[in-house]
Amino acid sequence: MKTKLTTLLFLLNFLLFAQELPPIVKYSSSVYGAGNQSWMISQDDENYLYFANNDGLLEYNGTSWQLYPGPNETIIRSVKVIGNKIYTGSYMNFGYWTRKENGKLNYTSLSDKIKSKILDDEQFWNILKYDQWILFQSLNRIYIYDTKTRKFNIIAPKNGVIKSFSAKNAIYFQTIKEGLFEIESGRAKLVSDNPTLKKFTIANVFTTDDGLLIQTQLDGIYKLTGNSLTRVATDVDAELKSSFVYSSQRLQDGSFALGTVSNGVFILSNNGKLKYHLTQSKGLSNNTALSLFEDKDQNLWVGLDNGINCINIQSPVHSFTDDTGVLGTVYASAAFNGMLYIGTNQGLFCKPTQSNAEFKFINGTKGQVWSLFTYDNTLFCGHDSGTFIIANDSARSIFSGSGTWKFEPSPANKNQLIQGNYYGLSVLEKVNNQWIFKNKIQGFDYSSRYFEITKNLDVYVSHEYKGIFRLKLGKSLLQTHDFYTYKSPQKGINASLTTFNNSIYYAYKGGIFKLNPKTRQFEKDTVLSSIFEKDEYTSGKLIVDHSNKIWLFSKNYIHYFSASKLSSQLKQNIIPIPSSLTNSMLGYENITQISKSTYLIGTTDGYYTLNIEDLSFKNYDVFITDILINKQNETFKNVGIQSEGSFDSDENNITLNYTVPEYNKYINSEYQYLLEGFQDDWSEWSTKATVNFKNLSPGKYTFRVRAKYANTILQNTAVYTFVVLKPWYLTNLACFVYFLLILAMAYFINKAYRNYYQKQKEKLIEENNLLLEIQELENEQQLMKLRNEQLSQDVDNKNRELAVSTMSLNSKNELLAFIKEDLKKTSQNDSSNIKSVISTINKNITEEDSWKIFKEAFDSADKDFLKRIKQMHPALTPNDLRLCAYLRLNLSSKEIAPMFNISVRSVEIKRYRLRKKMDLQHEIGLVEYILAV
Repeated sequence: MKTKLTTLLFLLNFLLFAQELPPIVKYSSSVYGAGNQSWMISQDDENYLYFANNDGLLEYNGTSWQLYPGPNETIIRSVKVIGNKIYTGSYMNFGYWTRKENGKLNYTSLSDKIKSKILDDEQFWNILKYDQWILFQSLNRIYIYDTKTRKFNIIAPKNGVIKSFSAKNAIYFQTIKEGLFEIESGRAKLVSDNPTLKKFTIANVFTTDDGLLIQTQLDGIYKLTGNSLTRVATDVDAELKSSFVYSSQRLQDGSFALGTVSNGVFILSNNGKLKYHLTQSKGLSNNTALSLFEDKDQNLWVGLDNGINCINIQSPVHSFTDDTGVLGTVYASAAFNGMLYIGTNQGLFCKPTQSNAEFKFINGTKGQVWSLFTYDNTLFCGHDSGTFIIANDSARSIFSGSGTWKFEPSPANKNQLIQGNYYGLSVLEKVNNQWIFKNKIQGFDYSSRYFEITKNLDVYVSHEYKGIFRLKLGKSLLQTHDFYTYKSPQKGINASLTTFNNSIYYAYKGGIFKLNPKTRQFEKDTVLSSIFEKDEYTSGKLIVDHSNKIWLFSKNYIHYFSASKLSSQLKQNIIPIPSSLTNSMLGYENITQISKSTYLIGTTDGYYTLNIEDLSFKNYDVFITDILINKQNETFKNVGIQSEGSFDSDENNITLNYTVPEYNKYINSEYQYLLEGFQDDWSEWSTKATVNFKNLSPGKYTFRVRAKYANTILQNTAVYTFVVLKPWYLTNLACFVYFLLILAMAYFINKAYRNYYQKQKEKLIEENNLLLEIQELENEQQLMKLRNEQLSQDVDNKNRELAVSTMSLNSKNELLAFIKEDLKKTSQNDSSNIKSVISTINKNITEEDSWKIFKEAFDSADKDFLKRIKQMHPALTPNDLRLCAYLRLNLSSKEIAPMFNISVRSVEIKRYRLRKKMDLQHEIGLVEYILAV
């Protein structure tokens, strides 16, 4: 008994409920920055979502969250978008929010107008709209607000209001122990007091063609037709009775979403069939669903007791997540004979295809499964412990000598398979309708995870750490004598090798290369290699499906190429699902075609299915959500986004946030922006939904942002124009002031220059006059000089005449003296006659007559000299004056001697005596002194 119980528990551990569920996007309170609980959800025309949260009104635009604290910082219990206003109800207050110029919300209270009528401790749990009236429901009363007259009407049932509902053109509410009521003409009218409706709390009311569909919290669904209340059977009636349905929503496709307090969310078809049961173990953040809301894209939003979830119900992607860890990481999958097989690091599991049955573990396959391969109506499993043949839910080992990576048919024999093992290549052969291990191929012992075989038995092997090898096999497939190692292309991490369209392709970080069959060299394929550009490479894994499509994985996309029917050019298709969201093992990505358009992609915690025919997406709009500016090193402030901005010169740091309000888990919007006046070209595509520009120069700028969703550029472009003003010293007024200052400066400078040049002119005139006067003086001096020169010349002439005269006298006296002496010698013979002659000569050589003549001439030539010298030296005798005159004429002592009729010696004595009388210093020359007088 104990052994049986242990076996049963073991089997239960290996049974997994295997329903593929729609993607669920989880938002924790730490992500959106508000309280754990959200009580009601609504959406506006721009697809923004609003949550009535414990901490206030929570807004989500698809990119960022914004929390607005409620009135008096109380819990907001209800929210409803009506037109351009967001109505909310909270503790003893209700009103609406409108968007300000800067994109933020501002609250206006309506209840303050009737503050005296609000009950103490009253909270408003629901908001409904009917034509021009807005209804705010508390647990005590319903306040009806007329938006046209702005007046209130209050409905106050005696037993209070449990819940209120809007269904088509009617407003319903339930009161304790009284039943279901409808509001007509502003008053309560009983619809049904059926005991069931008096006993059980109603979660929601839906209309049908012939009545009402009533969802109770604890007793399932009922249909009210007239006064008749009948139960509506569903697949989950038993579970609903014990789950306490707290919230419910009818979806656009007619199905129903039911949120429970302890059992997650049930999604039922319109006829009560269970489509999905979502719980914490199946992807939800929490099992208590306080609020449900279907947005315009048919995503189901769930306000949980701890967080917010978005369920992409209409997504072409469905996922199976193994939160238990039993299944593990999926490395391979195959659809074979009506069964879906999943190979993981825990072993091989199976279940019937297109069913919600549990996965069953296949005994004997515990461990790492690397590949699943179908051939000759047989399913082969490449395993860490060897090779298995799988039949239904059983496995038979046919090889255990080494781990097996993959399988390829032999071109030489259809009954043979070549398998890549940890230690090289080996052969499987079909004998007597049974596959058995035949032999290892000798001569090549490297691990052969990726290999391909050509028709002439050339084998190409890709080894992650050693590169690409080429080896030649014989027809017997027993050995290879030698192998060739390629130097190009190089080895690379996560590289792979595959055959597509009868050509062998090799992919690694450096690109994708195609084998040239003639040269047997690899040549780069530019079309396929383009997907690894712009840092998109994550893995070189190449996968070819049954429809002859080749699949590749990059950082932000899944790509597949198919052969064109009309040309040799490959047709590219892009699925914008990033690797960060698919959670695949890099280098071990796997995708399997399980139907014509449905593919299964393995992940680290399960798998997801993708229907490529349903990959059509709605066209969204991109919005600029808010704009922030700041001065250097100061805090940011919001500015208006509805009109052109104008910022001061020092407020030239601007941050712009934008978004595409879509909520698909597996699709990320990409953005591209251009700031005209700052950039010339659009930026690169990026998932980042914000951009910051710093230190912008003064000028006018136009910011444009466009978005790409699901690889399609959205139609609209969001535009914002703003101006960074010039600093005050560069404004037009400042420039005008500068102009005036320049004019004033020019005027004063001109005036100063004019004064300066006037003074310079006057100075120049004065200088010219002075120069003229100087010139006149110089002319006069020149004339005087000429006159002096003339006088000097006259004096010189007279001096020369005087000298000539003196010399003549001197010559005459000398001649007479000579004759006299000669006569004296001859006087002895004729004394009487000779004495007479000597007497006559003595008379002619008298000095007095010669002096008189000389003095007259000297005074004429040098006026007043004798008078001046006499005044200077009164002691001078006439002979001294005479000697001075001769010296004035610069006559030598030899020349002077005849004048005095004395010897030269006597003249020298005279000169000496003259110096004494004049009292001349020894160093002063006599002649120089006399000439200077």
